[in-house]
Order: sequence, then C-alpha cells, then structure tokens
Amino acid sequence: MIEGIFPIYKEKGLTSNRTIQELKKIVGKNKIGHAGTLDPLAEGVLVVGIGRKFTKELHKEEAKEKEYLAVIHLGATSSTDDEEGTKTLREIKQRPSILEIRRVIGKFVGEIEQKPPVFSAIKIKGREAYKLARRGEYPEMKARKVEIKKIKIVSYAWPDLKIRVITAPGVYIRSLARDLGEALGTGGYLRSLIRTRVGNFSAEKSFTLSEFKEKLESGKIKQ
Repeated sequence: MIEGIFPIYKEKGLTSNRTIQELKKIVGKNKIGHAGTLDPLAEGVLVVGIGRKFTKELHKEEAKEKEYLAVIHLGATSSTDDEEGTKTLREIKQRPSILEIRRVIGKFVGEIEQKPPVFSAIKIKGREAYKLARRGEYPEMKARKVEIKKIKIVSYAWPDLKIRVITAPGVYIRSLARDLGEALGTGGYLRSLIRTRVGNFSAEKSFTLSEFKEKLESGKIKQ
C-alpha cells in the first residue's frame, strides 16, 4: 500500500474534504489527511498525507510558506469576501491608479492584523463560523497577527487586479482582497485563487486526482 506525503492539485469546485474522499477511493486507505484547507472556489496545491505515520507529519507542512496567484475584483464587496457571496456595488468616483495600488499594497506586507472571513472554518465557541453565518448568525471575528512576506502586482485592468502573494501560515487571501479594497476606497473581493506552492511543493509538480490514479496503477508513484 502506498504511503507518504504528496502534492495533489485540488480542482476548482471540489472541497478539500471531497478531494480526500476521492483519494481514499483511489488508494484504498482510510488514514488520509491534508495540510491547509482550500476553499471550493480555489484550486491548487493541497499537501496530502497517506498513512498514519505521514498524517502525523502534516502539521510541519501546514507551517510552511505558501504562495498564491489571486485575482481581486474591485468596485464591489461580497458577503463571503469571494465570488460565491452576494455582491454590493460601490460607487467609484475615480479608479485607483497603478501607483496608488502599489502604495496601498505596501501597507499589507510584513506582520499585520487581519480579521478572518465570517465564512471560514474558524471555530467560535466550538462551532465553525461559516455554519453560524449560514444560519444567519454572524459572529464577530477577532483580528489576529499574520505575516505577508511579499505581494507583487501581476496585472491590473479595472476592475480586476491580479497579484502574486507569498505568506506565512494563517493568512486568508479573501481577507486580504477585502481589506485591500477597503484601503483603496473601492471595495473588493476575491474573484479567483490558485495556491501555486506550499513549501517546496509546487503546482507544476502536483498530481490531479486522475493523474495520481494513473501513475499509481502504473507503478510510477512510490513512497
């Protein structure tokens, strides 16, 4: 039976948990876990541990640096801080210039205070915040210190701003999109997200579920 730590490319539309369930069908092993959840609308590297020994090591992977490619939609806000939520348009008197965006982005690099999204898996009195929010109960999310190591503008064509972000653990890119939009006075939400790297695991060297199955059956994947 195959065991080890592997990078799986989670597809957009699947939850991280559903990805693990599908992987269990492929591997035929119940003890499988992952490091760092990806939202259903996000895609990219999901580090997976197969076998009891390796699931116990996942906390080390979760603590590693992460890299993302994000598209932030300016000029509106979202109830979930991403594409899934109810949108509210903002009246924009003047679109921000690339120079202004660069200036504002600089304020988010380093150790900052960040408030997690209400629609997140953070537990409030033992209950996941997103479950409370879906019931119409919106808990007050407390800000916490996180570290953003680098933000690079990839492209900007109003209303979409594409950025590459390198972070320490615990950063919510949805929160960054929301807060960056507020700092620009335009509002903003996360339109799309790809996690391109976790530690030394890159998206280019990750396996889709179908690729993992094919390579496992052909004996090309080994512990």
